[in-house]
Amino acid sequence: MTKGWGVAIRRLAGTALAAALVFGLGAEAFAGTGQPSPWQIGFQGAASPIMEQIDQFHWWLTVISALITLFVLILLVIVFVRFNEKANPTPSTTTHHTGLEVAWTVIPVVILVAIAVPSFRLLFNQLDIPKADITIKATGTAGWTWVYEYPDHGGFNFISSMIPDKDLKAGQPRLLSVDNEVVLPVNKIVRVQVTAEGIIHAFAMPSFGVKIDAVPGRLNETWFKATKTGMFYGQCSELCGINHAYMPIQIRIVEEAEFKKWVEDAKKKFAANPEPNPALVATVAEEPKN
Repeated sequence: MTKGWGVAIRRLAGTALAAALVFGLGAEAFAGTGQPSPWQIGFQGAASPIMEQIDQFHWWLTVISALITLFVLILLVIVFVRFNEKANPTPSTTTHHTGLEVAWTVIPVVILVAIAVPSFRLLFNQLDIPKADITIKATGTAGWTWVYEYPDHGGFNFISSMIPDKDLKAGQPRLLSVDNEVVLPVNKIVRVQVTAEGIIHAFAMPSFGVKIDAVPGRLNETWFKATKTGMFYGQCSELCGINHAYMPIQIRIVEEAEFKKWVEDAKKKFAANPEPNPALVATVAEEPKN
């Protein structure tokens, strides 16, 4: 009987592990990179080393959770089948089992260590900012816009506001597109300094594995290294007020030569700090809330 249960448990454990892996691969197939996708399961596709680590850690926890759930389910089934009044009319009088008590103490510790080690490694990599190639500063305003500054490139800055629905062009996602996107080079370490004016915001870019609070009077820092070119979208992820849903972040990752050209053009374009989009405040209040 014991051998039969052991074979069944091993088979069920293998099935659970296979199902978790298949589910993970399926989630990757449905998850887009850079922006949310229809029927998306799981995170957006990773476009930075940190996001790749987050994704790996996520599926490691998923497998552990699935195996623990399966193990508990098997124990419950065994109890229902073997330890009911009909199957076991004379209950055991055993009160202590040294091996069992050692096992249920040691095994949870091993599981916690298996979770803690990659968790601490990931946390360290997120918080330990390497030597940056480029620094940008993002300031969340009380008008629900972002102001970006490039201190390494002359200190020019610009305001980034959401594009209203009526002004969207083909291919621009609703509630995510902005009039002035951030442009950065691929495969460069970018240090992001984040603060706010008047209201607490949060700077979040899912495909880069970045999320950090923007607090008035405080300068927080994070970093990322984009490994893919293209357009990437994020949003303020702090409940910052009436127009919280209309505060997107848009970053375009390009090759270094294209970035240098953009910097020269941007210095001329944003020589005088532009005013916020005057249509924003009047428009966002009219946006559908679904």
